Amino acid sequence: MSYRMFSWCFAAACMTGMSFETCRSAEEVPPPARMAVEVPAASLLMARQETGQTRLDRSFKDAELSIGGKKYARGIGTHATSMIPLPVPSIQGGRVVSFEGACGVDDGTDGEGSVEFRVMSGSEVLWSSGVMKRGMPAKKFSVKVAANGLKNLYLMADRVENNSYDHADWVDLAWRIGKEGGTMQAAVMNVAKFGMIPGVRKDQGPALRAAISALRRRGGGVLSIPRGVYHFYPDGALDMSFYISNHDQPLVHPVCVPLTDLNDVRVEGNGSLFLFHGKVIPLLIMDSENVTVERLAVDYERPYYSEGSVTSVDDQFTEVEIDKKTYPYEIKNNKFVFIGEGWREGMASCMAFEKGTGHIIANTADIGWNGHVEPVGGNRLKLKWDLKKRGIKPGDTLVFRNYNRPHPGCVIYRARKTRLNNVALHQSTGMALLAQRSEDISIKGGGVFIRKGTKRVHTSGADATHFSNTRGEIIVEKALFEGMMDDAINVHSTCLGIQEVVDSHTLRCRYMHRQAVGFEVFLPGEKIRFINGPTLEPRETGTVKSAVKTNEKELLITLEEPLPGGVKAGDAVENADFYPSVVFRNNIVRNNRARGTLFTTPGKVLVEGNLFDHSSGAAILLAGDAQGWYESGACHEVVIRRNTFINNLTSRYQFTNAIISIYPEVKQLNNQKDYYHRNILIEDNVFKTFDVPLLFAISAENIKFINNRIIYNNDYKGWGQKPFQFRRCANILIKGNRVEPPRTWTIADCKLENTPGSQVHMDE
Repeated sequence: MSYRMFSWCFAAACMTGMSFETCRSAEEVPPPARMAVEVPAASLLMARQETGQTRLDRSFKDAELSIGGKKYARGIGTHATSMIPLPVPSIQGGRVVSFEGACGVDDGTDGEGSVEFRVMSGSEVLWSSGVMKRGMPAKKFSVKVAANGLKNLYLMADRVENNSYDHADWVDLAWRIGKEGGTMQAAVMNVAKFGMIPGVRKDQGPALRAAISALRRRGGGVLSIPRGVYHFYPDGALDMSFYISNHDQPLVHPVCVPLTDLNDVRVEGNGSLFLFHGKVIPLLIMDSENVTVERLAVDYERPYYSEGSVTSVDDQFTEVEIDKKTYPYEIKNNKFVFIGEGWREGMASCMAFEKGTGHIIANTADIGWNGHVEPVGGNRLKLKWDLKKRGIKPGDTLVFRNYNRPHPGCVIYRARKTRLNNVALHQSTGMALLAQRSEDISIKGGGVFIRKGTKRVHTSGADATHFSNTRGEIIVEKALFEGMMDDAINVHSTCLGIQEVVDSHTLRCRYMHRQAVGFEVFLPGEKIRFINGPTLEPRETGTVKSAVKTNEKELLITLEEPLPGGVKAGDAVENADFYPSVVFRNNIVRNNRARGTLFTTPGKVLVEGNLFDHSSGAAILLAGDAQGWYESGACHEVVIRRNTFINNLTSRYQFTNAIISIYPEVKQLNNQKDYYHRNILIEDNVFKTFDVPLLFAISAENIKFINNRIIYNNDYKGWGQKPFQFRRCANILIKGNRVEPPRTWTIADCKLENTPGSQVHMDE
């Protein structure tokens, strides 16, 4: 008998009480009938919990687990609202047929508490406890695993009234083991057979989720959706709780289309439109591999932001017309209150779009305002707001917005090999697409753009696509991005601030931005890179031995190796295993705010063949910081070629100092020993622009601006600044560029700060 078989037999004998002599081989003896659940450390790091720490074999208060007067040695102590992902283990010679255990409110609370426990698959609630309170005996449960094709379960403890004393325990958790089953054949599931009906104003979420569950049971296949318009509402969504980077972190995300815990699935939309109501996540791809979504459009019937047409302006007032049926609102104390299905929001600012072109009106950026409003009659309103001086004219469109980001339009989380082909995201309440801790993502065709017939000018409430802590290859090709609040694509790492060096191997780290907390930045076994906080210089790497999330904002990280010398509070750490390469090719980016694209990754970046048309800030930004958003990842190889830039920089935004802006935020630039970004090639592009800087760079080396064509116009008022601006940069080549009207650039066309002229090479 092999050592591995001996160990398995010994463990089986201990867990089941069977005689060791009877355990001879996997072929002769079935696996144990019941196996205690070993909760992986990763599950605790992936857990979402409203407050405090998720604990193994201890209660939320770090005491013995106790429900209804009975003590339990094993289990999970948490606090509602929480959701814990639990992977189903692979069993040699067998399989998990069911998951069983018990749950209840811990006796150690100081009040009654009220919690509903749910065991969920990625698409359905498999078991629910009903409302449980302190003193009630634990409720037992058993849910089928193999029969449902599950590779992951989700344990959710939800608050019922409020979160006071909601100490929730999961105890006596076990896997029931059976014989290894046969392989299911992938299938084609037509959603119509599950009761999904187009063209009716009735929630289609439950029927679609039933079809997804059936496809999971078959081990994959095609989810076929007959062409039509389908409506989805929060009431029929699957309530889940997890952290989403760069958003407001609501406790619960109502998920309408959960493509979760799936392998080898293709969703064929056949050109359908999914219309969503209320605050929901329309589409979630989580804990899945090889999922493709094709020919599908996503929109909200009532957008989160409202639009109005300017009818007149003068030195004191602006009159607008708002279609109250499309954008419901009321006036309370002479201020706007915009109304949606299940939400009411005030106003914080607006964006102004030009009549006819859809361009953001020059030099407007965000216009902060929440002032006096008076109804005039019909759909017309008078705003005590002088927008004439901003250049706004009758016929222009105002987009009234707040600063909230509840839910993205599409979330990709812990997923591998995800493909979106001709998927259109027309509206979102946050990012249109947010991907985190995922790898190998492809977007081809589709994009984030205005749905025909809506007469809107605005799409996404933030970035069109946003990638945080991803790896592998990100490919975005032949897509259209327009009308969004921020970037067409933003790729970065989320780094944590070091708060304390606990000992020679241990750090206490913190999620520094309130919208980027909680999700698992580090797991045991992964590489961690140190960043000097004041200089932003990347340093050595180490290996994570353990990571404990003490609350949603803090991690205690222990390394296998001793900490590098000089690491201190105020520095930062990022995951060195999650750096993607990026291909952004043959896309159109137009009429958006802030920036066209943003890249912060050491992986190869190719920006090729795109049109950047009136992106009102910089077209391309290479960023990096460990002081604001804590979005890091120094660029090591960037190629920007054969793109066309048309009249970018019509408004001023942070970090948008040139059409191509290289702007890491460095506190102590003069103390840097190395450069942050490097190897940036800008060649064979066409710049059709008024007088604005072409290239701005901080802390970058080996920059080439070669063989580009620059065609100047007088479409907007120029900035009167030098076309090239370098702040502590080195090895710069500006050569072979053609300028219209003709001119030859010299070193006098460069603004140099802490950059010797000898480091700039020009074809003078």
